[in-house]
Amino acid sequence: MTTSRTEHDFLGERLLPDTAYYGIQTLRALENFAITGIPIRAEPLFVQALAFVKKGAALANRDLGVLPAPIADAIAAACDRVASGEFDHQFLTDMIQGGAGTSVNMNANEVIANVALELMGHQKGEYQYCHPNNHVNCSQSTNDAYPTAFRIALNNKLVGYRETLNELAEAFAQKGEEFRDILKMGRTQLQDAVPMSMGDEFRAFATNLREELLRIDDSRRLIDEINMGATAIGSRVNAPTGYPEAVTEHLRAITGLNLSLAGDLFEATYDTGAYVQLSGVLKRTAVKLSKICNDLRLLSSGPRTGLNEINLPPLQPGSSIMPGKVNPVVPEVVNQTAFYVIGADLTVTMAAEAGQLQLNVMEPVISFALFTSISYMTNACRTLREKCVLGITANKAHAENLVRNSIGIVTQLNPVIGYEASAEIAKEALRTGKSVHDIAVTERGLLTQEKWDEIFTFENLIRPVFIR
Repeated sequence: MTTSRTEHDFLGERLLPDTAYYGIQTLRALENFAITGIPIRAEPLFVQALAFVKKGAALANRDLGVLPAPIADAIAAACDRVASGEFDHQFLTDMIQGGAGTSVNMNANEVIANVALELMGHQKGEYQYCHPNNHVNCSQSTNDAYPTAFRIALNNKLVGYRETLNELAEAFAQKGEEFRDILKMGRTQLQDAVPMSMGDEFRAFATNLREELLRIDDSRRLIDEINMGATAIGSRVNAPTGYPEAVTEHLRAITGLNLSLAGDLFEATYDTGAYVQLSGVLKRTAVKLSKICNDLRLLSSGPRTGLNEINLPPLQPGSSIMPGKVNPVVPEVVNQTAFYVIGADLTVTMAAEAGQLQLNVMEPVISFALFTSISYMTNACRTLREKCVLGITANKAHAENLVRNSIGIVTQLNPVIGYEASAEIAKEALRTGKSVHDIAVTERGLLTQEKWDEIFTFENLIRPVFIR
């Protein structure tokens, strides 16, 4: 039979199973916040970051003589075990909760305290030896510990996302090189425009996404600023002199991140501007990615009645009623992911705006939205690369034939015969179905065959030079 222990807080007493490393405040959170059904253990980097923060605090408090070395060292050792993932299953509070993240902070305090107690040779719940509030939370408030852990976790989560986005951009660049000598028709407003290389089209996709890598780097620099030591509102109440600087230095060493202490701790405790910036970057990338997927769906449309310039890898039957139909399912799922991220950006915006006075209590939903968006974008980029982009093939002959039969190539004649004459040729070609070549060269004699051949070389079509 499972034995239990009794814990108390200022609201009363509760029974907890002896197997639980969490305590009474975590239990109350489990009862109060059944919202998403997604516990914070679903974000292991967040759990790890909470352990980093508590370790940094314990070491700073030890150095400043606030915590006895045996207790501080036991807390630090417990934090190492928590950071390794050993106790992820004990982090149960819902990602969205009231209290500005207090339940998350206390979940970490209680687990770390009980792990430390066992390391010191005591039983779980014997808090007179190592207390969640008095010792693990020493010189801290949820209002500096939670956002600091959040920023550390975001920073580390963005590393994997950035790498995946870069790999997707590289995949498009590789296709750009593979397709560099394939002639195709460029289109504006879904109408024929002028010829181009299919390689240039795919290289542009790569360039478009590579721009986002710089924006991620900008966002990470903003997130590097922390308010550790601000405690409740920025006044440093209950924190010893030198603590903010000391804990920041320890956190730099523990995390390997270029963390910096905010210059104005009052402002930093309520400000969520860095989250709005990051969310905007995620939205911007989602918009770009969705546009690219729209293009892939159009370029592969058909196969007989669409553009059919490229083939996407066939992954599954596309219809329960239409035999042989294959759909662009990966671009479609990336589109849908983008829609979610765009919506989550509005959540972050509203939550950031809802902050009042010295604290923004809506940070849990901001963390949920950003963690989720980064995870979804990472998965979408990986799926698009592995399941789609790497396997794209080109229908070279068909794409080139569309160019040769297009009315859009008449634009190349503007410098030679003028806009008005070119427009007349386009109009007649559209009305009669004749080729631009036959009307311009054979019927009207507006230029010689030699001049036509000079203008319409493959090289001049994809990398035009001015010819009169």
